[in-house]
Amino acid sequence: MDDANSFEKVIIVEGKNDKEKILQVLKEPVQIICTYGTLGEEKMDELVLRFEHDDVYVLVDADESGNKIRQYIKRTLPNAKHIYTRKMYGQVSSTPLEYLTKILDNAHFEVNEFQEFQEFQE
Repeated sequence: MDDANSFEKVIIVEGKNDKEKILQVLKEPVQIICTYGTLGEEKMDELVLRFEHDDVYVLVDADESGNKIRQYIKRTLPNAKHIYTRKMYGQVSSTPLEYLTKILDNAHFEVNEFQEFQEFQE
């Protein structure tokens, strides 16, 4: 069995910093795939086919590049669930941990409580 298939949920993000930020709040094992902003159609098709039977979530930046990725995934993987950061934060990596925790919790991910982050940073 492929390692990617051992995860029940997959989150598609743009970059490594987004992935690292999300990993700070998740409690459950989740496959996080980085598109690095712009993948060619062939690579995106490969990605979509690889995860078409998983619970796929899309959490990309609130910018032109993120919107292009979202639109492509909406066409090719219509069952993917889209999670949005606020436009005022712009990038997933700039989203405050408290808000990121809230939106991932609302999407039914197991997340750390926000108080845990505050204690951890002291």
